Amino acid sequence: QVQLVESGGGLVQPGGSLRLSCAASGFTLDYYAIGWFRQAPGKEREGVSCISSSDGETYYADSAKGRFTISRDNAKNTVYLQMNSLKPEDTAVYYCAAGHLPTVIAGVPDYWGQGTQVTVSS
Repeated sequence: QVQLVESGGGLVQPGGSLRLSCAASGFTLDYYAIGWFRQAPGKEREGVSCISSSDGETYYADSAKGRFTISRDNAKNTVYLQMNSLKPEDTAVYYCAAGHLPTVIAGVPDYWGQGTQVTVSS
């Protein structure tokens, strides 16, 4: 059974950090681009970052540049999103997703995780 499971979310104060993990089971992440998306209450889902399967090229939304870092550990079949300098506007449910790079960038990947809540608040 193909599955993506996110973890690492939680409550953090503004300026703090979190590292989200996206673990795959039932398939090998090596062959897929992986994206992180988020959806805040009352807002549409938006792409945050993605990483290609082939050369590990990374892409970031403007809101994430300089603060978030995406990485992958193929040996652990896991992708990470390191989030630093968090702001209240980063509060959202964060989802990871897998697919071919064009589909991930377009927001229509093949597989989605169930999401993990990130809350940035003092």
